[in-house]
Amino acid sequence: MNWLLDLTPDEWNAVRLSIKVATVAMIASLPPGILIALLLARGRFWGKTLLNGLVHLPLILPPVVTGYLLLLTFGRRGPAGAFLAEHFGIVFSFRWTGAALACGIMGFPLMVRAIRLSIEAVDRRIEAAAGTLGANPLWVFATITLPLILPGLIAGAILSFAKAMGEFGATITFVSNIPNETQTLPSAIYTFTQVPGGDEGALRLTLISIVISMVALVASEVLARRVGRRMDIE
Repeated sequence: MNWLLDLTPDEWNAVRLSIKVATVAMIASLPPGILIALLLARGRFWGKTLLNGLVHLPLILPPVVTGYLLLLTFGRRGPAGAFLAEHFGIVFSFRWTGAALACGIMGFPLMVRAIRLSIEAVDRRIEAAAGTLGANPLWVFATITLPLILPGLIAGAILSFAKAMGEFGATITFVSNIPNETQTLPSAIYTFTQVPGGDEGALRLTLISIVISMVALVASEVLARRVGRRMDIE
């Protein structure tokens, strides 16, 4: 069984890159995820249904379609990609940052869904009471709402991380499969399945991917329960 742990340098790079990409995607998604979840949970505006549809679109579109749309938009010749490259020197296509962008978009619906459900479960009377005492809406959100939705926020963030760890279609379409640059765990596993004698490498990386994702999901559940119990005690 030692061969299961005997990873090559390229395999280790794929593992490290996947964790790096998933972590960046998760952290970068949190601020807009909270904002969008708040709008969907509390907002009353024209186009709310359309916004909800756009947020959840990556869940039902083929991942390859999402990756192609990202390539059209954020590629070097795309409107957003050309602007960012020319004015800020930021390039997404065929870079690990592009993999993080693709993974963030694919995991975004899961994050927003979990946070939105937590916001909808908050008792509005608690927030109203804080408002009557003179607290402004931003302070009420920071001191009342945010702590109350923390379990959902944690769950959404780690679900997004786990989704990013397994993302393949959108990533490989947008940033290709470049070793040490954009080759994440799913891409490396795909590469191993295409070459003779690659079964052992594919199995090693598959098991590692399963372990990392399961640890993330278990950690999400444990943290959410602990935070929930602490809030009940307080």
